[in-house]
Amino acid sequence: MKSSFKELFQLHEKVAVVTGALGILGRQFSSGLAEFGANVVIVDVDEELCKQFAKQLSDQYKVKCFGIGCDVSSPQQVKNMVKRIIEKYKKIDILHNNAATKTSDLKAYFTAFEDYDLAQWRDVMAVNIDGMFLAAQQVGKEMVKQKKGTIIQTSSIYGIIAPDHRIYEKSHYLGTTINTPAVYAASKAAVWGLTKYLATYWAEQGIRVNMLTPGGMESGQNEKFKQNYSYRTPMARMGNPDELVGALIYLASDASSYVTGQNMIVDGGLSIW
Repeated sequence: MKSSFKELFQLHEKVAVVTGALGILGRQFSSGLAEFGANVVIVDVDEELCKQFAKQLSDQYKVKCFGIGCDVSSPQQVKNMVKRIIEKYKKIDILHNNAATKTSDLKAYFTAFEDYDLAQWRDVMAVNIDGMFLAAQQVGKEMVKQKKGTIIQTSSIYGIIAPDHRIYEKSHYLGTTINTPAVYAASKAAVWGLTKYLATYWAEQGIRVNMLTPGGMESGQNEKFKQNYSYRTPMARMGNPDELVGALIYLASDASSYVTGQNMIVDGGLSIW
């Protein structure tokens, strides 16, 4: 055991890999891990922006962060990403499997189910679940060698409950009429299945695998959506991305050393109604 309970949450000298690290949630997750002492590997599609953010975190928190450009839907790019991390740090302690996409075509992404294009469906699945598989597979190989590690996979409240479609009436996101596409719900539900499978598969290797499930986070929705969503939620508001960080630190640290195969839901109580 640690000499103090406070020390259980510390991540000093741990190497933490965050995919989708430049997103609204990813930046908060990466900052939290760095503040608790981890050397954070910033992974997203734009390497230059990853390097810039890594330097910002290194300067701010006095840790050794590193930026890598990687399309997680590409097997070769994921292999190269992990190889570069091992060459630099010699280990990976934490994987936050966080990357997800709405794709660049929001109109196609929010198309009604009856007219949804299969190519669009596959583009989303390629990141939201194929990317998680690939990152977990390649990082997991290193963790098996180490006989330890922790993986946290980001899902969504709509991966565990069905959306209330009524809250999307007159709702917009960044100026686009929105809904929750079936591809989003299906891909996020698949994350839960993968998480449980890996938790049992790697348990004897000293690797813990858990899932972090955010409820609705404020990120550019119009006021009508915020009102509708808040009315549907016991705490009567949407969440803020920084409210997810505490749960991540718990799952990434030794504070959760006997926790695996679990789903940490941070949703203001939405899922209990």
